[in-house]
Amino acid sequence: MTSQDRTSPPQQQYADRSYRSPAALVGGALLLLLGLWLGGDALLRGVLHTKLTALFALLLGVPLVVAFTLRPLVRAGEDRLTVRNPFRTITLPWGAVEDLRAAFSAEVFTSGGKYQLWAVPVSLRQRKKVSRQAARGSAPRPRFGLDADAGPVPRAMADQTLDDLREIKERAAHRESAQGEPVVRWSYAVLAPLVVGAVGLAVMVAL
Repeated sequence: MTSQDRTSPPQQQYADRSYRSPAALVGGALLLLLGLWLGGDALLRGVLHTKLTALFALLLGVPLVVAFTLRPLVRAGEDRLTVRNPFRTITLPWGAVEDLRAAFSAEVFTSGGKYQLWAVPVSLRQRKKVSRQAARGSAPRPRFGLDADAGPVPRAMADQTLDDLREIKERAAHRESAQGEPVVRWSYAVLAPLVVGAVGLAVMVAL
């Protein structure tokens, strides 16, 4: 017998999937560049009062921009869903997730409440566009040629993302390792400089 049995180490069945808003990332990067350019110029050229004002404005503005544009993330793992919002990180075992919906915003529901998915923006304009495409493509298409059927009309990004998350949830919801309670943690790395900047800027404006 020339072949032999080989055992391989167990592998994770599903790789983590991460979801972010490309528009938010681009917008956040541009805002940071603009703020650092203006604030840096004030720090280099201004008098003491101007320098302090610019410093506190940066301490307030940079964390805010980062929190609402670069920080939001949704990561779907094999056993849990991690939601990173502007000021909090929510870890949800799939067994604790009851539903995922996208009306005017994307939300995940648990027995204890709901959490918004900042990294999955809902675009009503995109939904209308996809609906028009679906309506135009409702008639049968030829299988070959320029008008050949290229498959189902794509869904809006938020709806497709929630479909992916629901599929992962269904596969994992009854797994023992996917059970547990939601864990919510505040992002003090964002909140601390923001508070210092807000207080300092208020003092400088009052002087």
